[in-house]
Amino acid sequence: MCAATIIDGKSIAKELRGKIKERVAALAIKPCLAAILVGDDPSSHIYVRNKVKACEEAGLQSVLKLLPADTQPAALSTLIDTLNADKNVHGILLQLPLPAHLTANDFIQRIHPAKDVDGLNYTNIGKLVAGLDTMTPCTPQGVLMLLQKTLGALEGKHAVIIGRSLLFGKPMAQLLLQQNCTVTHCHSKTKDLPTLCRAADILIAATGQPKMVEASWIKPDACVIDVGITRLENGGISGDVDFNAVQAVAKFITPVPGGVGPMTIACLLANTLKAAENC
Repeated sequence: MCAATIIDGKSIAKELRGKIKERVAALAIKPCLAAILVGDDPSSHIYVRNKVKACEEAGLQSVLKLLPADTQPAALSTLIDTLNADKNVHGILLQLPLPAHLTANDFIQRIHPAKDVDGLNYTNIGKLVAGLDTMTPCTPQGVLMLLQKTLGALEGKHAVIIGRSLLFGKPMAQLLLQQNCTVTHCHSKTKDLPTLCRAADILIAATGQPKMVEASWIKPDACVIDVGITRLENGGISGDVDFNAVQAVAKFITPVPGGVGPMTIACLLANTLKAAENC
């Protein structure tokens, strides 16, 4: 059996960013993303820096609001309210995680739904479930694009999702249902997970558990999407899928890194553009 074809998220994301750049250039206004970063988490600073760079390359404007780790809830609320009211800001990104004394969901829900480029405001989540046009969370949106680019029409395919977070698993299921997939949603309490996975035409892993998905879990010719990324003790990184072993069974597979990650940032730009076009 031949090794699975690697789904090149970098290439597909580059193509999407190019289309975004063309649409931005045609707008009378310049879309603006305001990113809020609280504290000194090194990974968060890297992520935000990459997002700001991607904005600049696509012709979007970015505004970075850096707040100290001891920022109090009232100060963060005031900043979000100010950005909500600023007509020159079209999208607001609150970088997670926040320091422990700040409850993330309180501030996510404070962001106006029209500027919620992460798609996590309850208004946007409700619209997604109802099948209405809305701000869709970036990573599920990017995964759907990868699947459509790789497989074409998804109608009738059996998709198994491992992970039920509001950030990814739940919205991913809704997007696949809208494509007329049959969706099986698995989680930490699911019984006989390997058997369920072996029935999947599309297997999507988003657990944060390195190499959890084994080759014996995979149906031949399945498409495997690895959303997880974990920093290992030796300094390396790993996805949720045992890549080398699974690649020998699956038909298509995303690498970590270079698979889903680039699509997440590209879809953040797409959401910011959408917010500007809708303002």
